[in-house]
Order: sequence, then structure tokens, then C-alpha cells
Amino acid sequence: MCFHIKQTFTAKAMTQRFDAEITSDFLFTPQDQINGFRFPLLPVITQQAPTLIQPFAWGLIPGWAKNDEIRKMTLNAKIETLQEKPAFKEVVSQRCLVIANGFYEWQWLDSKGKKKLKYEIGFEKEALFAFAGLYSHWIDGHTGNLKSTCTLITTVANELMSSIHNIKKRMPVILQQNDEQSWLNQAPITNFAYPYQVPLITRKVSENYRLF
Repeated sequence: MCFHIKQTFTAKAMTQRFDAEITSDFLFTPQDQINGFRFPLLPVITQQAPTLIQPFAWGLIPGWAKNDEIRKMTLNAKIETLQEKPAFKEVVSQRCLVIANGFYEWQWLDSKGKKKLKYEIGFEKEALFAFAGLYSHWIDGHTGNLKSTCTLITTVANELMSSIHNIKKRMPVILQQNDEQSWLNQAPITNFAYPYQVPLITRKVSENYRLF
């Protein structure tokens, strides 16, 4: 799965890389550690507005949800079951790019996970990339406020990630740059499931698990 990411580039660098305008620069300050369980705002490009980078909260809330409690379980969405799960099946055509330049995973060093080794994963030179994602717009029934939310798509781990995420053996779908528009333009979802992959590199960060 993928619950911890990083985005350490400036707003200007993001606009140049993705040829898109940022709607709220101040929301996207560089961050080494972004914890999904805090439901942060992430820089997102949707198929509805492909020339804008907008703030979407991590943790998808489907339109039918009565409250936001579901977002704890929708930080990720398995690509194999998108069209089956109630939280995702109505938004499978609401594609987005979630911008980052790295993510973190922990390798279990013992059978109970009491000792773990943290890895940072990304591209060479920590280059910007896009996770494949889905998005939703949800109206809070109590306040009437509109909230834009997103989830990261995951697939079966490749050989590299299987050795790191060695328990659940999942990984986020990171798009090849020339496939980013294909994802937004509704290319078949199955095109992006394993063995689809990009050339990732890893770096050991530290031992022992802790939340950021």
C-alpha cells in the first residue's frame, strides 16, 4: 500500500513539469514527509481540468457518504477491484494525477513486524512524477461545504517492491510520463496494472517504524 509520500519541489517546478497552472501556490510548500492518515491536501490534476494543479484531500470520500469516516479506508484503491468496491465504482472515470517525487515503505525484518527498515522510493535525481489516482467531490451534509478528495491506485508489487513491501506486496501505480495523458483520457484501467511499471530506485532511510 502507499500511505506516506514526499513532494519537495517548488510550485514553479511543478507547473513547468506538468505544463499546468497552480490554483493555490501557498498550499503546496515542499514537504519531506506527507502522512496520508492526516488527510493532507495534495497537488492534483484531474481529467476535468487538465491544465490546473488543484488541492485535493488525500482519502477519497464518495458522494453518497454520510460523513468523512470512510477516508481512513480509501487512501488507496486496488486497481483489480475498482469497479466492484462501492467507494470507487462510481468514480472510476474520474481520473487524476497526484504529484509527488517519492514515497516510503517499510520492509519487515522479523515475522511480527517489530523491526522494520524504512525505504524511500522514487526516480533518479528525485524527479517529479504522477501517481495514478481517482477523485471525488463530496458535500458535507452538516455544513454544506464541498470537499474535493482523492485516492492513490495500487497494483501488485513488482520484483523490486516485493522485496521491500514484503508482507502485502503492493505498490502504487506510478505513471510513465508519456502515459499521464492516457490515464486522464480514460485509457483502459487494466493497461496500468502489473506488469505495467516504471524504473524506480530505492534508498534505505532508517530502521524501526514510526509515524511522521
